[in-house]
Amino acid sequence: MAKKKKTSDNTIATNRIARHDYFIEDDLEVGMVLEGWEVKSLREKNLQLKESYVHIKNGELSIIGAHISPLNTASTHVKPNATRTRKLLAHRTEIDRLVGMVERKGFTLVALSAYWVRGRAKLKIGLAKGKKHHDKRSTEKDRDWKRDQARIMKSS
Repeated sequence: MAKKKKTSDNTIATNRIARHDYFIEDDLEVGMVLEGWEVKSLREKNLQLKESYVHIKNGELSIIGAHISPLNTASTHVKPNATRTRKLLAHRTEIDRLVGMVERKGFTLVALSAYWVRGRAKLKIGLAKGKKHHDKRSTEKDRDWKRDQARIMKSS
């Protein structure tokens, strides 16, 4: 009898609003510098990326506004700060490319999703341009049309 492969969902959290509010031009996988209680909370999927964004200062990436809810069973001597600024890890060439795009071409860096890769927490950040209101409406219209198309094709 063959062994069953253990399947697990590696996704911690996704930022669905980012795809609604921005045109995502490019994405990049970066690592996160975390404390012990934060890793335990991420294992329980206690992360919200809704209002978070990525900031570049002094040649370093950091995520601001990501909310990691502390567990009740976390260590009692640690005072957890749920929305602290966390450093992100990327190669120097990638950071330099992102700096150029953000400063010269008016892009924004947003957090798209967080997930596990070989036991390490990774964050996918996107190089984004903001959508105008009419762009959001056209995106909704296209999505609704694709849903109706699928429904029509299924019924016929």
